[in-house]
Amino acid sequence: MAVELCLLLLLLFCGSTVSEVQPIYKPPPGTLDFGFVPSKTYDTGAYHEPGPIGILFKIVHAFLYLVQPNPFPQDLIRKVAQQKFGNTQGDYQKAIYYEIGFIVSAALGLLFILLLPLVGLCFCMCRCCDNCGGEMHQRQKKNADCQRSCFATFLFVASLIISIGVLCAYAANQHLTSQVRGAKKLVNSNFKDLKVFLNDTPAQIDYLVSQYNTTKDKALSDLNNVGPLLGSRVQEQLGKEVRPALDAALTMAGAIRETKEALENVSVSVEVLQEGTERLHANLTDVKMHLSNTLNDSACSAAQAASTCNIIRNSLNQLNINANFSGLPGVSSQLAKVNDVLKIDLSSLVQKGYAAFNDTPDLVVNQTKNILSDIKNVLESIGLNISSFTKTLPVQKILADLTIYLTQSEAYVQDYFPLVEQYDFYRWLGCLILCCMVVLIVVFYYLGLLCGTCGYDKHASPTTRGCISNTGGNFLMAGVGFSFLFSWVLMIVVVLTFVTGGNVEKLVCEPFEDKTLFKVLDTPYLLNRQWKNYLSGMLFKNPNINLTFEKVYSDCKENKGIYTSLHLEHLFNINEFLNISMYTEDVALRIEHIQINLSKIILLDEIGKENLLNFSSSGIDGINFGAYLTEINKSVTKVDLLSFANDLEARADQLPKGALENALKGHANNIRMIHNQQVVPLEQAMKYVKARSTLNQSIRLLKRTSSELMVKVKNVISAVNAAQLLINNNASLVIVQETKKYMDTIVGYFEQYIDWVKESIAMEVAACKPIANVIDTAVDIFLCSYVTDSVNAFWFGLGGSSIFLIPAIIFAVKLSKYYRRMDTEDVYDDTENGNNGYHKEHLYGIHNPVITR
Repeated sequence: MAVELCLLLLLLFCGSTVSEVQPIYKPPPGTLDFGFVPSKTYDTGAYHEPGPIGILFKIVHAFLYLVQPNPFPQDLIRKVAQQKFGNTQGDYQKAIYYEIGFIVSAALGLLFILLLPLVGLCFCMCRCCDNCGGEMHQRQKKNADCQRSCFATFLFVASLIISIGVLCAYAANQHLTSQVRGAKKLVNSNFKDLKVFLNDTPAQIDYLVSQYNTTKDKALSDLNNVGPLLGSRVQEQLGKEVRPALDAALTMAGAIRETKEALENVSVSVEVLQEGTERLHANLTDVKMHLSNTLNDSACSAAQAASTCNIIRNSLNQLNINANFSGLPGVSSQLAKVNDVLKIDLSSLVQKGYAAFNDTPDLVVNQTKNILSDIKNVLESIGLNISSFTKTLPVQKILADLTIYLTQSEAYVQDYFPLVEQYDFYRWLGCLILCCMVVLIVVFYYLGLLCGTCGYDKHASPTTRGCISNTGGNFLMAGVGFSFLFSWVLMIVVVLTFVTGGNVEKLVCEPFEDKTLFKVLDTPYLLNRQWKNYLSGMLFKNPNINLTFEKVYSDCKENKGIYTSLHLEHLFNINEFLNISMYTEDVALRIEHIQINLSKIILLDEIGKENLLNFSSSGIDGINFGAYLTEINKSVTKVDLLSFANDLEARADQLPKGALENALKGHANNIRMIHNQQVVPLEQAMKYVKARSTLNQSIRLLKRTSSELMVKVKNVISAVNAAQLLINNNASLVIVQETKKYMDTIVGYFEQYIDWVKESIAMEVAACKPIANVIDTAVDIFLCSYVTDSVNAFWFGLGGSSIFLIPAIIFAVKLSKYYRRMDTEDVYDDTENGNNGYHKEHLYGIHNPVITR
């Protein structure tokens, strides 16, 4: 309501306004939605569509441009307004140059007014003396029919043009009357819109004030949720250091469990593989011993078998296992130490740190209860201050005074509007009489043409023409007579309306349309020699404020608020009332005093840290991972037993038949049996394959885990200590930063409210499109579209008809000679006629027997 006083003061100068639908407000992106400023629909539209007659108006505008193509004389108008016109000789020359088109046209009209009655008088006197075509005698010529046809055609065309002109004048006359009658509805619409405007503007201001509750409710909501908002922000910032440290500790706890599982898998897998390889080793040793005994037999000493036996004897070293898992070092000591480390549940200790850190929002809530209560009280007091301030303005009194003024104005208009309609009826009747004068003349011409054309007999002589033809000629002469009687009256009306309407169009309507008229009105010291800017001097008693008619009209045309358009900040500065510091200073001070202590948060106690150190000294980094991986990657035997058996059997075939050959083949079969029963299971049986795979994976896992294990553990402990140090010592800086952001969020709600109020006051509250509509209605619609266009169209049609009366008079006089019955006619002898039928010079008149009787 603070701006309401300014808005209503302006209405005192306006008297009447119209408006359109207020634009829909779309709140800016953000957390607050203030809804839509209430607005009503106005009935008045400051736009006029003339309809089909608009084509005639455009033709008249084009004609006026031909008569007056000069630009708007701003300097001359300024001098006239300042009463300085005529101080220099050049002023009159400039005025004459500007008005030369109107002057010449008006001079021609005056000549028409003066000369045509005089010519008519002389013409009548001349005809009375049987001159100027007054003698009832017609000379017969060889081209008489051609002349008659031409005169009739020209007269018909002139009459047709006169008819079109009088129709245009009649249409313009009717258009003006219909618009004047419809103006009552427009006036009533303006008063109706003004009442809506008076009732709607206070409601809009009240709505702006009431929306403070939206801001307050949102601020209170955030204060009530200080834990999730401020606490979560603090937690989020600290979490950038705390969470990675706790995650690393939790990962290390998982690594301890994985290390235990890997060590257990190594022990079990090695036992399984040792069992299989030891049994294979025993069998291969036994086969190798028996085979050696066979080779020591005397049969191998024979010359044929000696070389073969030596080759077999030299290959016996290949009958041995390749992967020996029995020689690998055990991991029992490391497993025991890891089991001791796992007696303390490190994961549980880390989860306690997580839980303590996640309780940060609750700590914030518990430690800010008293301060938040004070802030809520401040918000309530701000709302009370705003409401109390708006109630001190005398809005109701101003509204009551304006309502009374509006009611009186409406009653005055309603009382005098019938008088306006009565005078308009007199005007309409006068214009209709003028049109009827022209219509009477045109009717005589049309009847003359009709009767003359229909009754004309080319075989009849001038003295024997029929009654119908003679009547047509009389009608034409009657039209000529009335033309002389009425034409000067018509031209007087044409000249007066032409000079008046044309200058109004050129000096008011056109400069109003291109806003040149406003530029003239905005000339410094024009309307008041003491004021540089008249509008600001009238409104604010300060003519130095740059407030122009053109700017106000343009802003109102764009439907901006009155406060912005009229620069009402010079009367009441809304920015002082909406100063954000007035409302947020106390809130900001109390928020800045928020202190939060997070020292009770323990991320990882000393037991957990010691547990990590014990894990780093468990000795898993001392395991010979290379020996394990080497044995895992070896084959089961040094040689392929099947190949060895086949080779042994082939060499046995090289020996002489006998016991030695059979014994060697028996040993080959034993080697095949060992391969199938022991080597193949070690290579393919699920038990041994799984044991070998598990051993490989576990050894590699232990190798990765033990790599720089001490460094990793120290890094985890350092990260936890750094995070704990941040919470204990440096959290205050984070809390201050996040508290400031929290304060900015609360204050931001006020800023959104203030920005919304300012934008609404500038664009939506009391949008001054009604003022522009009033000016457009008064000047553009009523004065220019209704009155000036209609008057200009009237003189354009009536003036055109009056001008074409001159050729119509000439053609009618000429043509009547061919239609009227003559007293005498030309005669000639047949011998003087010649072969071509033309008249000779020896002619004399013979009296009309009808006339002489």
